[in-house]
Amino acid sequence: MISKRAQKVSSFLVMDVLAKAQEMERAGEDIVHLEVGEPNFDTPKIVQNVAIDAIRNGDTHYTHALGDIELREKICQYYKDTYDVEITSDRVLITSGTSPGMLLMMMAILDIGDEVILPNPHYPCYPNFVEGIGGKVKYVDTKPEDGFVYKLEDISKALTDKTKGILINSPSNPTGIVMTDEQLKMVASFKELYILSDEIYHGLTYEKSASSILQFTDKAFVVNGFSKLFAMTGWRLGYMIYPKEFVGVMEILHQNFMISSNAFVQKAGISAIENSQNVTKAMKEKYNARRLYMIERLEKMGLKIHVKPTGAFYVFADATDFCTDSYAEAFKILEEAKVGVTPGIDFGSVGEGYLRFSYANSMENIKEGLNRLEKYILKRRKDIKE
Repeated sequence: MISKRAQKVSSFLVMDVLAKAQEMERAGEDIVHLEVGEPNFDTPKIVQNVAIDAIRNGDTHYTHALGDIELREKICQYYKDTYDVEITSDRVLITSGTSPGMLLMMMAILDIGDEVILPNPHYPCYPNFVEGIGGKVKYVDTKPEDGFVYKLEDISKALTDKTKGILINSPSNPTGIVMTDEQLKMVASFKELYILSDEIYHGLTYEKSASSILQFTDKAFVVNGFSKLFAMTGWRLGYMIYPKEFVGVMEILHQNFMISSNAFVQKAGISAIENSQNVTKAMKEKYNARRLYMIERLEKMGLKIHVKPTGAFYVFADATDFCTDSYAEAFKILEEAKVGVTPGIDFGSVGEGYLRFSYANSMENIKEGLNRLEKYILKRRKDIKE
């Protein structure tokens, strides 16, 4: 019999949309993908070549449970150079993507019934990481007029004697907002709690750089990785930085549940940090052009963008004038306009009536997709009036 805990794991709705879109493509339909948050760029060639050489050189065995020491030291240096934060390599764990790190992080801090505060809206998988190991989620609704960022008084109201951590995600999925230093300091002011910071979109900012929570508190876990900035989603390479008191603990957890991350992929990660600056700069410039274009087009269609995204590669648009069931609307758009979009309800109750658009596709595809969407919306509004 399937466990009750497994049955409670909710579906990742954007993947439902993607699965339907792929089914339609197999049947010959031409679909424009604005739903998935995956870079359309290939991994830099130099990184590919290092991985191939690593395989040929025999880097196909287990590494240390924490990961390749050279990669961990590179990450420490990267955080020093980027954020002026001092980290020792024993506080860095290399993971197969950020998701295992998220799961191990929750395992390290939560006992059965302990609580984690999550923003609403939020990345859809966060609640399942908490609840999957027996924790409980306390949602704090955020508002567009506050930039979809926590307010001090709202966090305070959500606290109980079971609260162990506050999760933040900046730059954010789905909103694309980048938290200010003042906002990060506010969250860090809850000194009795662990701050759990998802920094996977760091490096992908277009107006000012994102600060790390580690600049404001040592009582923080950070998950980050190579998927977004370096266009390495399929490589499954991430890392976690954790407080000093968890040195030893995280190694034991990883030994038991994951053993170690892929050896030759870790070599590729070293190369990505060392050699990809020019490539990532060029990718960012293209993302920014797409961001500006998408914002302008969506607003001209009458969609409200309450907070302009300045990071990641998403636009979170208010479509409540014609969309009251975003899940059904997303599939209607897919069927009629042949455009994949993400329903706002995927990100929590505050997201209902919103649609998330990804500009991780080519400009050509984005233009085509938005042309199709514009025709759909005009017809949709006309049908509602009639």
